[in-house]
Amino acid sequence: MTTQVAAARRERPLNTEEIVRAARLTRGALYHHFTGKEDLFRAVYEELEQEIVQRIAQGASGAADPLEGLRLGTRLWLDACEDPAVQRIALLDAPAVLGWEQWREIGQRYAFGLVQAELQLAIDAGQIDPQPVEPLAHMLLGAIDEAGMLIARADDAGETRREVAVLVDRLLDAFLRRS
Repeated sequence: MTTQVAAARRERPLNTEEIVRAARLTRGALYHHFTGKEDLFRAVYEELEQEIVQRIAQGASGAADPLEGLRLGTRLWLDACEDPAVQRIALLDAPAVLGWEQWREIGQRYAFGLVQAELQLAIDAGQIDPQPVEPLAHMLLGAIDEAGMLIARADDAGETRREVAVLVDRLLDAFLRRS
């Protein structure tokens, strides 16, 4: 149900009548499943985050090594940030509707483990120097999320996406073991 509502929501915020029509539900059924529009929006956002992270994990699974997996995963995220539905739901509306704390908590729930695991694999493979993985994963995910926000707010035919991709590659290169 949340996927249908997300598809209908791409252009502008929907009123409750439009939501039930898009989801092919009655108003009573909607409120049986969700306490209100914010609860419904949270479900839509969570489903979208889960779908994006699954796509990233699948796309990065064929990487030659963990650091390349991080690069591929980051590129897939940056690509997703050019999708108007992802821009609207995940990067523009979610922080505003849910507040920064809930938005961050949901994003962390789905993406953090993936980033942390790839960083640990890169350390284990000797690609990057041993270091505390959890804070590094938080910092990298924060940078990647901010890159997504830049892309979502840009109106420059993909120029920001191209610039950010180069900078993220440089950031990941800085992690390379130099011994």
